[in-house]
Amino acid sequence: MAAVLLAGLILQTPSAAPYATFLRQLLATNSVQLMWYITRSSGMTAYLLLWLSTAWGLAVSNKILGAVLHRSFTYDFHEFLSLAAIGFTIVHVGVLLFDRYLPYNLAQIFIPFISQYRPVWVGIGVIGFYLVLLVTITFYIRNRIGIKAFRWIHGLSLVSYLAVTAHAFFAGTDTPLVSVIGLYAFTFIVVVFLLAYWPMAILVRKFSKKSYIKI
Repeated sequence: MAAVLLAGLILQTPSAAPYATFLRQLLATNSVQLMWYITRSSGMTAYLLLWLSTAWGLAVSNKILGAVLHRSFTYDFHEFLSLAAIGFTIVHVGVLLFDRYLPYNLAQIFIPFISQYRPVWVGIGVIGFYLVLLVTITFYIRNRIGIKAFRWIHGLSLVSYLAVTAHAFFAGTDTPLVSVIGLYAFTFIVVVFLLAYWPMAILVRKFSKKSYIKI
């Protein structure tokens, strides 16, 4: 993902003008629609990956997958989903730098609530992305910060998911589509179910353990 953005920056230099011309002729990279399609598709992909990462993390915590998948795999896959979501998010926001219809600058991308387009909901999306970054970093410093801090920070993944969902719903240009609304509703219901299942599963395990001890 970073390589794509780097290539895009290089193509803006005068020395790369022949290559940029070739790409414009080959892929119509100078069209307004192309950048719009890229940022829409990458944003939707990033949302789905973040949702899957959130749902996967809740399923692992609920031990729903414990009977069929090894814990080391579920943990590694959870980490992979988070990294993939970050990668597609970088493409989603990076393309905006080259959008000729509604161009963004670096400040509008990195600083919440100063966007020229729906600043509140775009700003909430920026905050959600920062939380995703924070949670993902804890995968690599878990031993340094301790399991208690790791779990507390990791709990922010739910906040990040809600922030990104609000951003996608209220700032996304595809929200009026029935299929997209259905997608948001389905993914949200899954997360709500997994959240409701969590305390119920804990109570069931405690009750089963007490019953076993009495017997």
